[in-house]
Amino acid sequence: MSASLVIRGGTVHDGGGGPGRVADVLVEGDRIVAVGPSAGGHDAPVLDATGLVVAPGFVNVLSHAYFALEKDGRGLSDLYQGVTTQVFGEGVSIGPLTPAIRAELEASFGLVGPPMEWERLSEFLSHLESKGVVQNVVSFVGAHNLRMIGAGSDDRPMTAAELSHVRGILDEEMADGALGLGSALIYPPGCFAPTDELVALCEVVARHDGMYISHMRSEGDHFLDAVDELIEIGRRSGARAEIYHLKAAGRDNWPKMARAVERVEAARATGQMVTADIYPYLAGQTSLAASIPPHFHEGGHAALTARLADPAERALIREGVRTPSERWENIYLASGGADGVMLLPDPKGPAARYRGLSLRQAAQDRGADPVEMLLQLVEQEPGLDAMYFMMDEDVLRTALRNPWVSVGSDAETFAAEPPYTDTPTHPRAYGTFARILGRYVREQSLLTLGEAVRRMTSLPADNLRLRDRGRLAVGAYADIVVFDPETVGDLATYESPHQYARGMRHVVVNGQTAFADGVPTGRLAGRALRRGRCL
Repeated sequence: MSASLVIRGGTVHDGGGGPGRVADVLVEGDRIVAVGPSAGGHDAPVLDATGLVVAPGFVNVLSHAYFALEKDGRGLSDLYQGVTTQVFGEGVSIGPLTPAIRAELEASFGLVGPPMEWERLSEFLSHLESKGVVQNVVSFVGAHNLRMIGAGSDDRPMTAAELSHVRGILDEEMADGALGLGSALIYPPGCFAPTDELVALCEVVARHDGMYISHMRSEGDHFLDAVDELIEIGRRSGARAEIYHLKAAGRDNWPKMARAVERVEAARATGQMVTADIYPYLAGQTSLAASIPPHFHEGGHAALTARLADPAERALIREGVRTPSERWENIYLASGGADGVMLLPDPKGPAARYRGLSLRQAAQDRGADPVEMLLQLVEQEPGLDAMYFMMDEDVLRTALRNPWVSVGSDAETFAAEPPYTDTPTHPRAYGTFARILGRYVREQSLLTLGEAVRRMTSLPADNLRLRDRGRLAVGAYADIVVFDPETVGDLATYESPHQYARGMRHVVVNGQTAFADGVPTGRLAGRALRRGRCL
């Protein structure tokens, strides 16, 4: 048997969840051709895995690395953790595009350089592959995009004609290999979509055996209602459904996690496919502007700015931030107020001196009321991000121990070098997968090693219909990681996030060695994937 690469002497965890076994893995081209006892005589490069774990490459179910990879295809913060596939599309996707969506993306991400010339999602993924990326890339269609195409930023249901139009676009994107529909229902304009509208879109998804995946309408006060809505959308449409970053936000809501798990289990017991993913941290990250009630965002950022300039409207916005609501997710209150909000301004922006401070500390520095300070910061730096400390370790463990929960970083990918280290970020960008293996396998024994590998490989690959990915088996694509189970772990912290994880030894993507002996090789063998297809 010929081979182009041999991974020798490691303990193979094949993605099935069981115990490992010592074996060699032989690769020919981009496929695995053998997994078994040592077979010498191959005139091929050898990666030594003695004393190490050999596993399928990890699938990052929730990645925001689309523009990061477009700018720098090395994907280093994920590569150092063994990620070989990046999955995009939480609410926003980089296609389908209109001039208005292009302008919004350029403003939101501060994009400079060549214009976004593509229109469809499949074209963007092909663009990434042609430029060269280290990981495979694949995406959901963003429900945000479809809302913008149909109803713009208006707080209303789409008309029948608008809905028919966007269903047609979604059908075309699904036919081109999109994974399904991804929503983010705490953000405008996605939050303006009623349940029936989402069901109608997911009927298209179901015809293609796709998935509906959602940052639900609530992870806090209305957490259980939001779980019920996701299950209802899946049941009525026939689409498989997944909860993005399963969590219970806010101390009063932590006890709800056990009941949320019960509801998912009850749906699964009927045969309905409902799953979830998680990141293993107690703080979330999103824009500071997300603390402002969504209806004040209607019409886009220019409309919000105009409202902030009106004293009467500004007073209503301040009151909205301070007040619990039946209509929207108040993440400011879920964080316990200003003490639980850590600011992440642009280091070159007008609020740079507040980087790493809580909102309360920044307000005290300026002698301002914390909520008024929040509004001033949104005016000065509309894209300013913040970390919201809303979660609890025991609740996280309650979610993570379920066998239908996979893993996603909910982050961009970075290089731990200038100028990328100037960008404020969450430690999950550098540590998510390594933290699962270090903290929750080796240190806490919450998961066995084999089960943790399954959660990051075959479980998401099967859920997403990524054919021949996620397993070490003859005929599968050669996406392979080799790591030291005794040292693998995260080093990134909230205060100092730009630190690579440790313990990864080798990473192979589509048969090409992207990471060897703990060092990136510079090979960019990632591909644009399509649901259900071999590529």
